[in-house]
Amino acid sequence: MFQFPKGFLWGAATASYQIEGAWNEDGKGESIWDRFSHTPGMVQDGDTGDVACDHYHRWREDVALMKDLGLNAYRFSTAWARILPEGRGRVNPAGIDFYSRLVDALLEAKIEPWITLYHWDLPQALQDKGGWTERAVVDAFLEYTDTVTRALGDRVKNWITLNEPWVSAFVGYEMGRHAPGHTSRDEAIAAAHHLLLAHGKAVPLIRANCANANAGVTLNLSPQEPASPSLADKKAAAWFDGYINRWFLDPLAARGYPQDMVNSFGNKMEFIQPGDMDAIAAPVDFVGVNYYMRGVIRADNVSEEENEPRSVFRGDEETEMGWEVYPKGLYNTLGRLHFEYGFPAIYITENGAAFADTVTDGQVDDPARLSYIKRHLEMVSRAINAGMPVKGYFVWSLLDNFEWGFGFSKRFGIVYVDYKTQKRTVKSSGRWYSRFIREMTV
Repeated sequence: MFQFPKGFLWGAATASYQIEGAWNEDGKGESIWDRFSHTPGMVQDGDTGDVACDHYHRWREDVALMKDLGLNAYRFSTAWARILPEGRGRVNPAGIDFYSRLVDALLEAKIEPWITLYHWDLPQALQDKGGWTERAVVDAFLEYTDTVTRALGDRVKNWITLNEPWVSAFVGYEMGRHAPGHTSRDEAIAAAHHLLLAHGKAVPLIRANCANANAGVTLNLSPQEPASPSLADKKAAAWFDGYINRWFLDPLAARGYPQDMVNSFGNKMEFIQPGDMDAIAAPVDFVGVNYYMRGVIRADNVSEEENEPRSVFRGDEETEMGWEVYPKGLYNTLGRLHFEYGFPAIYITENGAAFADTVTDGQVDDPARLSYIKRHLEMVSRAINAGMPVKGYFVWSLLDNFEWGFGFSKRFGIVYVDYKTQKRTVKSSGRWYSRFIREMTV
């Protein structure tokens, strides 16, 4: 049933703010998520990432856990404000040292470090100057990228510039559900452009600082299907596809911003300067895919005469996030990246599910998550057999952690974390994944 090529990467992923804790220790500066989570009413139950999984102090234990699981790759992010507390200028040696020791331990355990430079935790000092809506943040990101890659590039070859810029821009600056909590579409569109520009300009810098670098970007992608064959539903699905997928895929593939979306947004895009689109389209070594669900889109405000009966329904199976479990959507997404966009390599940089887990007699049985991972891996295997250049899979997440606006109410980990004691317990899905990796790498 499963076929994976030799050298396929088997990993798990995390993000700095979600697991590290130590939010104000050893010279770390304040990030927008520190500010956001400390603002009453922004995060469920008033939770914060102040301690999270205490990975900053327990990283040795977590690396040993990864080794026991048989992972050969680990995707994590560096906290910008831990390295450059004010976002630019002064470097915090303790921050560099933390990640340097982590990298050394991973390599000793024969686990390839995959570093994401930006996973949503912008230094608050930069947000105070406008954050991603201001062009100056691009130069700040390049300074940060230069600092990290010079310090770690002798040992780290795999670099992801950004995690899910759609979320950073639109969930953070338009919807207000993530830091910095703004509600302006125009701000979000400007932020998206500066995120893409920061990515594009960082790619050649990474290559200059790291011999044999493997550099790319991670996008959250999900197919958007019309709920019926009606023109209204097709138009609505095309709009959401443009909003979530094409707004980032097209410029990365040197196609510019999709004109239908530019027209729809009604934004004059005056922040674009000569050379920007060429910079954004810097050739990447890979694209990372974070896949969780599809969208089934029904047009709003359409009379019954204009629409047709719904013929596509979401499945009954959902995760705790209310997301439909739809493995075929991963296969379709991988096919689109290969056949429509032609990216040279693809990694699944996140794929996983939140379910309500409980510890019983020291064990955590999570059959729904195990089934979710297994069925998505079946699609990855199918994609590879169909000729798609998929090179690795990172389950989300290694650990239960701070799930952004949901606080600690949602558990995605293949390892259960008791937040009071910080005890780690490998779930049945984690034990299955460990056995599966060993079977696939014999």
